[in-house]
Amino acid sequence: MWQRWVQGGLLALSVVLACFLVYLLVTNSIVVPTPTSAAPGSMDTADATISKFTFTQTKGDTVQWQVQAQEARLFERDRRAMLQVVAVTLFGQQGKELTVTGDEGTLDTETKNFVLVNRSEPLVIHTESGYVIYTNHLAWTDQTREIRTQDPVRIVGHGLEVTGRGLLGHLDREEFEVLEDVHVDMAPAS
Repeated sequence: MWQRWVQGGLLALSVVLACFLVYLLVTNSIVVPTPTSAAPGSMDTADATISKFTFTQTKGDTVQWQVQAQEARLFERDRRAMLQVVAVTLFGQQGKELTVTGDEGTLDTETKNFVLVNRSEPLVIHTESGYVIYTNHLAWTDQTREIRTQDPVRIVGHGLEVTGRGLLGHLDREEFEVLEDVHVDMAPAS
């Protein structure tokens, strides 16, 4: 008889504990909000982080350009890669046309456009024809194969120094145009 009382008591205790557990789960459950986009470039929201990142754009068997970065944070939903310590080589019809290094950049993985910036010193762009271009910001448009900036620009080489604001470079035609406030100084022949 006493065993029935113990079994009944344990069963009642189990039911009370189960009800208490259900009560705790219902009252203390937290609705998890859907993830929202954090600040651009936030490490927490990156889908992947890659060290020693290389992205090569080709057309047929011809390499058009290559981006190398010390680190890339990939954001698949935004279709972009945030790059740190970046080196870009653009290839023209004659082969390597220009190289540029920057502190950081953004690559649109869908359009293949990218932007490079430096935090403290200007970007340094070396052309194969012997000119060096200095600017703070550079954007590449893959569809038209153009580099562009609206920032101040300085071009040095072959006894010339060209300064102004804005730059448009047509890689296929191997032409670079300073857009506004253009000043040209010739270095004295030595």
